[in-house]
Formats: sequence, C-alpha cells, structure tokens
Amino acid sequence: MNRTLTGLVALAIAATTALTACGTESTAPTGGGEAAGAGDPRSLTVESSDDACEVSAAEAPAGVLTFDVTNTGSQVTEFYLLDDDGLGIVAEIENVGPGATAKLTVNAAAGTYRTACKPGMVGDGIQSDFTVEESDEQVQVADAALVEQAESGYAAYVEDQSAQLLAKTREFTELYKAGDDDAARALYPEARTHWERIETVAESFGDLDPLMDAREADVPAGEEWTGWHRIEKDLWPARAVDYTPLTTAERARYADDLLANTEELDSRVQGLSYTVDSIANGSRGLLEEVATGKVTGEEEYWSRTDLWDFQANVDGARVAYEGVAPVVEQKDAELAARLNERFAALQTLLDEQRQGDGFVTYDQLSTAEVKQLSDAVNALSEPLGNLTAAVLS
Repeated sequence: MNRTLTGLVALAIAATTALTACGTESTAPTGGGEAAGAGDPRSLTVESSDDACEVSAAEAPAGVLTFDVTNTGSQVTEFYLLDDDGLGIVAEIENVGPGATAKLTVNAAAGTYRTACKPGMVGDGIQSDFTVEESDEQVQVADAALVEQAESGYAAYVEDQSAQLLAKTREFTELYKAGDDDAARALYPEARTHWERIETVAESFGDLDPLMDAREADVPAGEEWTGWHRIEKDLWPARAVDYTPLTTAERARYADDLLANTEELDSRVQGLSYTVDSIANGSRGLLEEVATGKVTGEEEYWSRTDLWDFQANVDGARVAYEGVAPVVEQKDAELAARLNERFAALQTLLDEQRQGDGFVTYDQLSTAEVKQLSDAVNALSEPLGNLTAAVLS
C-alpha cells in the first residue's frame, strides 16, 4: 500500500495522567455499538475490553476519521490504526485508563488497514481488518503554500535529527565498546536527545522501537532486552541488585546492534512525507511521551537523565506545532495563542533545572518541582489536544 504516513502518534487520555485528548472528556462507558455521530460514516466508536476490541464499523470513506475510544476493561489499554501488515503504526492512542474515553482524529487515505486494541499495553493486541474506501471528499486545510511549507519543513527536521542521532550513536557505541565509560556516560543523554525529538516518527516503525528503546520492564518474557536502556543499565548499575557487568564481547554485540538499528532508522526516514494532521498528531504524541515516561522519572531509571529526554520531547512537540502554527493562526488564533503561552510556561520550568550544558538528575527534583512540571504538561496537553482538529477544520 503506497501512501504518505498519515498519522504518527495521537495523544492519549488516561485517568492516571489527567490528560485530555482532542476535545474528549472522560465519561462513563457508553458502549461501542453506535456511531459517535449518528449517520456520519467517518465517526466511529471503539469499545476496548480486557478481551475484545469492538469497532462500530469495519470500513469508512477516505477523509477525516474520528475514533471515539472507550475502555470498558480493567486494564489500561491502547488503540491503533495500523498498516495492512499490522506492523506500521499510522496513528495510536496510548494509556486509556479503565472507564476513560479518548478521541483520535486522523486524515486517512484510501487503503487497507488494521485496527487494534492492546489491553495491558503488551503483545500484538486484538486486531481486525479495516478498510478506507475511495471518496470524493477533499479535506480543506488552509492556504496550500502554508501547508506545503509545514510538510516540507518537518520532513527536513526529522531527517536532520536522524542524521545527528546516527552520528552521536556511532560515537557513543565506539566509546562504550572501548570501555571509556565516563565519556560514554557523558554522551549518552546528548545522543538520546536526537532520538527523543523524533520519537513518534521512530515509533511509527513498529519493529524498530522495541529493539532500540524498550525499558527492561517492557520486554516480554523470553525475549532479549536490547537497545539504549540495556546499555544504560550497564553504565549506571548502582540501582541494580546483584548486577553482573557485561563482558567486552557482550558490550560489542549490544553496541553494534544499536548502531545497526539506528542506521536502519535513518535509511527509513529519508524521503518520508508527512501531512499536516500527522505533524499535529506527532506533536501531541511527543507530549504524551513526556507525561507517561519523563515526568514520572521512569524512562531513564538507571542514569536519572530524564530531564534531557523531557526537554527533547518538548523540543520536538514545539517544532512540530510551530510548523503548523501559521495554519492554526488562520483558523483558530485563540488556540494558537494558548499554545504559545503554555509552551513558554513549560519551558520556563525546565530552564530552572538546567545545570551546565544539561540538567540536574531527576532524583534531585523535589516533590513540589515534579508536580509543577506535571501540572504544566497537563495545562499544555489540553489545547494541544485540539491541534489536529484545528488544522483539518
């Protein structure tokens, strides 16, 4: 199926993080049997339970689709719109808590897809075929020149960050294999900055992200843990119990594997095209990465370098937003003003934690400082949740 990447990662709503997605409020479950908008074939409902994923229709016309997702199960769930092979992520909603709802808005081209719910956020999920049919509808998205500028600018940004990630990863893995641990530890958060800025793009390649960025607790039983965080633990083993350092040969194997996957990622992003809704969804998805991993201090468990990642996710979200901002300003100037204000407020708080060329480690933050950052993320998530709908209105 040939089409542009029509969505990256859509913002989730979870009861535990108090995020609001795309104008959706948490409500009591209403069931998945009726369309969210009566008579509108592009408005669908999804009911995700512990053992089922019920989508209100198996097909829809091409254009702007909305999926209203309700979690009627007992576990946190995710909802995906996948490519027809079930591997490539077109768009997703993460961390939908029990009893919560969330809305995904995406401009979908004609083609064959799969939908999937993932109760417990593990495994391949519960998948079903989904078809987007040809349609005469033309999605109107502001001035064509502004749209083209946003799309080409974001593609250039992703390619540049990927190139920098590859260069830094090559340098990092050489230091690590050589046993120069102090230098490798110093470079680790700097190199990962380039990954975190384009994390939603990297996640769209469903096979690469688990190999490169899985945390230890996220690795399914029986599968090997590889990637950045496997090496992170070896460089910062102080929090581990009875840890056995990797041998020189093991170091070389994990380092070479990370570099090879980074090279593969870089090759895949070359020439990749984006639409304004994929850019907007990517911005929201990056902020969700902050809310679910960085502000909780879970992402960099061993090194405690979460604030480097936090800043990088915010950088990527801001760049994506600023690319489509001229479009938003034409359609909803008030929304653009709120986003500018709240991005600035969050950045002010991050700047307070700077130390030298980087940041303090996460364990140095007080409970009050963590809450301030969390509140600022939630305040930004509310207007950012309306970004996709604004660019597609």
